Formats: sequence, C-alpha cells, structure tokens
Amino acid sequence: MLRRFWRARSRKVLVVGLDCAEPSLVFDRWRNDLPTLRRLMDGGAYGPLTSSTPCITVPAWSAMTSSKDPGVLGIYGFRNRADRGYHSWRIASSSAVREPRVWELLGAAGKQVVVVGVPQTYPVQPVNGWLVSGLLTPSVQRPYTHPPDLRHDIDRWLGGATYDVDVPHFRTGDKEALLTRIYAMTEKRFTVLRHLLREKPWDFAMFVEMGVDRMHHAFWKYMDPAHVRHVPGNPYQDAIKTYYQYIDTQLGILLESADDDTVVLVVSDHGAKKLDGGFCINEWLREAGYLVLKDNVPVGETPVSLEKAEVDWEKTVAWSTGGYYARLFLNVKGREPQGRIAASDYERVRTELADALTAAPGPSEQPLSTTCFRPEALYRTVRGIAPDLLAYLGDLRWRAIGTLGHGGTFTPQNDTGPDDANHAQDGLLIYHDPKRNLCGQRLDGLELMDVAPTILRLMKQPIPPDMQGHVLPVAGS
Repeated sequence: MLRRFWRARSRKVLVVGLDCAEPSLVFDRWRNDLPTLRRLMDGGAYGPLTSSTPCITVPAWSAMTSSKDPGVLGIYGFRNRADRGYHSWRIASSSAVREPRVWELLGAAGKQVVVVGVPQTYPVQPVNGWLVSGLLTPSVQRPYTHPPDLRHDIDRWLGGATYDVDVPHFRTGDKEALLTRIYAMTEKRFTVLRHLLREKPWDFAMFVEMGVDRMHHAFWKYMDPAHVRHVPGNPYQDAIKTYYQYIDTQLGILLESADDDTVVLVVSDHGAKKLDGGFCINEWLREAGYLVLKDNVPVGETPVSLEKAEVDWEKTVAWSTGGYYARLFLNVKGREPQGRIAASDYERVRTELADALTAAPGPSEQPLSTTCFRPEALYRTVRGIAPDLLAYLGDLRWRAIGTLGHGGTFTPQNDTGPDDANHAQDGLLIYHDPKRNLCGQRLDGLELMDVAPTILRLMKQPIPPDMQGHVLPVAGS
C-alpha cells in the first residue's frame, strides 16, 4: 500500500522562464558552454516551442500559463483598444487576464505556489503561496508581492538593495551601464528565488527572467555577423553568450533547492532573430491612400505619433500601430466614430489591404515576405477589440514603425531607441525528470499552450476541458 501511495503522489514542478531565449543558441551553438542546460537536455527531452501569434511577451506568457490563445484571452499586445475610439488604449495588466492561469488552478486545489516575475501579474492578486509581480509593474514602491509583507523579506535578502522587476530604458546607446543594470537585476532575481525555494514550502514554482530579452534587443548586432550593422571585432561580440553562461551558472545553483521529486521545465515565450530595420507602416498606408492626413508631417524632425498627427478620419480607410508586429485597423461605418468603409465592403477592403501589404517590396525592391493574418482564422474565438489584420513584416525581420515623419517607408532604426533584434516564432522547451532518463530525446510539434496541461498532469490535477494545449508525450498519462 505504501508503494502505491508514493507512485500516485503528484510531483513538484519548477518552471524556469527565460523570456526570448533562442533555441538555436541553447540547443546548438552554445550547448557545450552551458553545462546546466546541457545536463537537463542530455537527461531529458527538448525541442522548439511554437509561440502564440503574435509572438510577443504579452500575451505569450498568459497564453502559456492559461492554455488559451490570444483571441480567447482578448489580449493582442501590451496595449489593447479599450473601445472603438481612435486613441483609446488600455494596458494589459493582470486584470485583463480573465482566464485562470495554472498557479490559480493549483492554488485552488490546495497546492502551494511560488510565482516570481511572470508578466501580467500586476496588480497583484492573492495566491496560495508567494508571488512577486513582473513586467508592467510600475514601481516596487507600489504593492508588488503577495503576501504584502513578503517585500520585507526581499529587502532583507537583498541587504536593503531595491528589487528590480525589469530594466527600464534598455533601448540605449550606453551599453556598459545597461550591462551593469541587467546583471544586477538578474542577480537580485536569483537571490530572491533561492531564498523562496529554500525557506518557503512549495509544490509549484515558476519564474521569468527578462534579462535574456533585454540582452537580445541591445546586443544582437554585436554577436551576429549576418546583422546589417555588425562590426567584426567589436568589444561586445561575446556579451550575449557571457550572459547566457551567467544564467546557466545561476540556474545550476538554484536547482540545488530542487529534490529528485521535482520535474524541471525550462521554457521561453518566443525566440529571437536579427532585426534589419523599421517598416514605417503608417507612412506606407498614407502613401497607398489608406491613411489621410489633414496636414503633412514635417520630415527630418522628431517623428510624430499617430495620436498627435492631424488625421482626417472621415477620409481614412485604415491605420496601424507600431511594435514587433503590425496591427491594422479598418475604419468601418457604424463601428468607428467617423467610419468610412461600409460594412458590406469590409471583407473586400480587408482582402485588398492584406494583398497590398503582402506584395509590398523591401528597400531594394526585393520581396519583403510579409504575412497577414485574420484574427478569426487564428483563434478559437475573438474577444475584446482585435485588430482587423495582424502582420509579420518581412518574416519578422522588420519592426512596425507607427510614427510619421520619416520621409520614407523604411528606416534603419527603431523609433523608440536602438534595437538589434526582433522576436522569432519558436521559443524553446526543455523537460527534465530526475527519476527518468529520457536520453536527450528531441521533441517536435510542441506549442506554447501545451505547458499548462502538462503541469497539471504532472501534479495529478484535472485538466479543464477548455484548455487548448496538449500534455507533452514525455509527461505520461
């Protein structure tokens, strides 16, 4: 009877989230330089993890932890339209996530959880355990922990240093100062994690480290000889690799707090790739006649946001927002305040716009390879106010630039500061069970939404029937 009891007992699960970690670097290029991750792969299973569409931090982490796609979540980016007004936007905070995430389901079942740094956890919601909020937390001067007095433990563990939820202003030319800030943030995160895992009882723990993403955006051109702005022999060519090695070392120390009954999942929400430049999406819409301005925007001065431009909405057919992908909105009669397109013409105009954008050439007139998506074709359902079209510009080699006044369709730089990398559709997953040697099995066909049901299966909890992902085959039945 005792043997049967132990066999049926749920496992502990530790989820290591590395925002933007790129599978080609971990699985191949630097595998032998990352001993902790290599050990987890060699004894476990691993493979690329297809992200959500769009493949951006928000909504990807919530899609992963709820096993619901962005349409079901009604979250399409860091900011989402609050209503049909032209400039009404709402930040995608924790209150925007209406679907239960895995730690909430586990907590309701009596499992004790530790959650640190996961995006969209501010404002803080109570959990059955301990939570430190992540990206989009405005300041640690606000309540950022549950329970509230956990912040006093953090102050003590950090010796009075201020905890960092993120690195602000990472798009900067001061690379030395940025490196110092990224390493300081990461060191503090791992210090807090070590104390939590050693001093608090837990069944499930998950954390997300944002430093990988920040390093990619700030230093990719220094590493990648194929980058259009790469300079051979530059002083930062090993900056990203050295940071990955630092993460690997810290992870090795952290795993000393995980016993042989703990399954470890290492995941990223998306990958990374070189960024060739910016595609000025609203400039392109203006040149193509879809966006009409009352007055021309001066060229050569500070770019102007669409909110500050004099848009003639009665004549405008479509407009867009900037970001790592483009969101395009149609100006529909009876839907938008000054709609131009008749509802009966909606699908015709949307198809025309998608075809035109897909056919748009690159800066040297070569094919740009842009892909447009319709929300209703991507998602199980479409909630909130979704864009009419989502576009990956040049297979994500180009960022969407929403501002006006650039004097052309293409610009070599991001309009929000220096940025070397865009997101790639595939992140990574490493699965390691210390009680089972999976001999470095390569996994294919993994999707972001598979993570939450896999955790529930490992912890012997029912999987809600509306979850969209599937249990990893290596996790058993």
